[in-house]
Amino acid sequence: MFFLGFSFLLPFLIMILSSFKETTFAALSPLFWIPNDPSLNNFIYLFRNDNFLRWIFNSVVITIIPVFSQMFFAGLLGYIFARKQFFGREFVFWTFMAVIMIPPQLLIIPKFIMFSKFGWINEYQSLIVPELWAIMGVFLVRQFMQGIPLELDEAARMDGANDFQVFRKIYMPLAFPAIATVGTFAFVSNWNDLFQPLIYMTNEKMYPITVGLASTLNKEGNFGIEMAGATVSFIPTFLIFLFFQKYFTEGIQLSGLK
Repeated sequence: MFFLGFSFLLPFLIMILSSFKETTFAALSPLFWIPNDPSLNNFIYLFRNDNFLRWIFNSVVITIIPVFSQMFFAGLLGYIFARKQFFGREFVFWTFMAVIMIPPQLLIIPKFIMFSKFGWINEYQSLIVPELWAIMGVFLVRQFMQGIPLELDEAARMDGANDFQVFRKIYMPLAFPAIATVGTFAFVSNWNDLFQPLIYMTNEKMYPITVGLASTLNKEGNFGIEMAGATVSFIPTFLIFLFFQKYFTEGIQLSGLK
């Protein structure tokens, strides 16, 4: 287990240590990434670049909005599909699930044409609107809510609670581990997304940090600067996972139980 843990940790260790070393390329020596004279020059160079702060801001915008919207819709739709009875419920749900089988790369050209007609190229809407909800998040929360005893629902209704009150006071608090898991997945997915911003954002000012770092590597070709940028980009996802780790593991464990 120690060997496996070290194997997974090694790339992150190389990234962090290399960010403090002024090196223009990755050498063949297996220990090239250990800095002899640690320096913050790579980070100073990045933050003196006006575009770098703009890239971080762009990433925050296209990440935070989908995170909260996916958490809300996952909770709401998960409750509807788990507890409400209506005609065609299973058909609608599994039709949504079938959409996952379509490779996202297949939809890039039609979406690009559509967004071009909407005037959304180089606009936040092209990256925010399609990510406002995610069916996998709905599935995860639905599975979790199906494991909540129905007696709690019935007891709340006997006390005079309506559907919204049952959802807000019973299901939302109890399903928070699953909803937090959805938020964690949404944050990591949107923050680290490279493919879609690369297609829809052609103006350097509108790049998120992923595309911005890729363009910096093409321009600078500096390994140390690239690792410093990757380290800065990694910190938010690490902190989010660290903060939600308890809920994340609990949500994954319990979402498959009934």
